[in-house]
Amino acid sequence: MTVTIFPGPLSGAIAPPPSKSQAHRAVIAACLAGGDSRVEGLTSSQDIQATRRCMGALTVHDKGEDLPLLDCGESGSTLRFLIPVALALRGGGRFTGRGRLMERPQEPYFAIFEEKGISYSQENGVLTVRGALTSGEYRLPGDVSSQFVTGLLYALPLLTGESVIRLTSPLESRGYVDLTLDTLARFGIRVENREYECFTVRGGQRFQPYRMVVERDYSQAAFFLTARALGSEVTVTGMNQDSAQGDRVIFSYLARLDQPGTVTLDVSQCPDLVPALALRAALRNGETTRITSAARLRIKESDRLDTVTTELNRLGAQVEQGPDFLTVTGVAGLTGGTADSHNDHRIAMMLAVAATRCSGPLTVRGAESVAKSYPAFWSDYERLGGNITCGI
Repeated sequence: MTVTIFPGPLSGAIAPPPSKSQAHRAVIAACLAGGDSRVEGLTSSQDIQATRRCMGALTVHDKGEDLPLLDCGESGSTLRFLIPVALALRGGGRFTGRGRLMERPQEPYFAIFEEKGISYSQENGVLTVRGALTSGEYRLPGDVSSQFVTGLLYALPLLTGESVIRLTSPLESRGYVDLTLDTLARFGIRVENREYECFTVRGGQRFQPYRMVVERDYSQAAFFLTARALGSEVTVTGMNQDSAQGDRVIFSYLARLDQPGTVTLDVSQCPDLVPALALRAALRNGETTRITSAARLRIKESDRLDTVTTELNRLGAQVEQGPDFLTVTGVAGLTGGTADSHNDHRIAMMLAVAATRCSGPLTVRGAESVAKSYPAFWSDYERLGGNITCGI
């Protein structure tokens, strides 16, 4: 689907959708707890549908089935969270997905499997994992993805005996682990956190039923806050100011970009903010911004360092990419034309906000990619005064 956006500012109040990150965690915990557990505030995003679908397959036992087939769609969280859970519940599973999902690295798990005697193979787009997850010590790098830590934190309480997760490098995206620990605690699971270097998990714990309301998403709010920073009169409502979401730093990062001079933003703890931050930086006329510690963006739905660079430069921005950074030299305005989402929801939303500062219409290819996390994005954009037409 293509969307053509005619330039103009946005105006009005918007409550972003519920947090996809918190929703994944709540759905898994509620399914493991059973009973009267309820998760309120879920959206119909493709990623959350994937987690609900896979948890249903894992928790409904079919005696005639060997290993359950788990379709994770394009959701990296679903895949990485549920690999250890499937081992703990069902002795493994067969995982599949779409887009770039099955290309995304799983080496931290594979190293553990080789040490623990768990078999794995990946053929024809299906990752098969089989074996017994046992309590003990688990060593993980902290700078690949916090999703590996979260997956183990959900699975290890289900085992007998105490387990320890020991990180071999500093933890990035710490806010996502905070979300995990917060959700686990709500559902009765206790984890000892030693300075984000070591996590001790007692075995034999049981997830307790809990009613959880998912709070609104700072990573989605970031696009509307960026629109406001670029001159639109948009008010973002409904946010939890005490949230554990790491992306709440969007307020302080945008404030820094309002100041003159060279600004350096370390995004190791908030990689999902990069498309919005790069757009804001692109319009700091005459000023330079460096976005650093961003290597993990190369293994998202798209290679986001490359796609952010390509698509913003297509609109007249001045962005240079390095292995793990972007250098942005601000310009006064952007042109219109045609740009591509690269099947990446956050690139599509970045382009939508960029259109508010374009000198001519902007056509976005692959606009349907927003359904991955924010199905109502285009209708909300129109509700804020965005002038768009849709095509095939």
